[in-house]
Amino acid sequence: MKIAIATDNGHVAQHFGHCAAYTLVELEGNRVIKKELIENPGHRPGFLPGFLARYGVSCIIAGGMGRRAQELFAEQGIESVVGVTGSVEQVIADYLSGNLQPGESLCNHRHGEHRCSEEH
Repeated sequence: MKIAIATDNGHVAQHFGHCAAYTLVELEGNRVIKKELIENPGHRPGFLPGFLARYGVSCIIAGGMGRRAQELFAEQGIESVVGVTGSVEQVIADYLSGNLQPGESLCNHRHGEHRCSEEH
């Protein structure tokens, strides 16, 4: 299994599409077997779900993401976990231990003419 964590400066990014990078974590059972940081290729509506799917990602963790983006990730077979905050290392530990606490999407800013929760 491979998870992607939207990352800014070692912490979970507030918005999945505007993060600096993604921390890709490959898991085998209950342990990390590989971790890498890949640069965000840029936010374009509908692009990132396919991009991360090509890396074999099955779960994305972020602070915020709109409904439409969650639907697009689901179409790629990728589960979206939002409302997550903290350091990437703590999030990995919490995920592995089953203690990750998702919540409401933290993405509440505006993008041009639309609200994040409506389009992204």
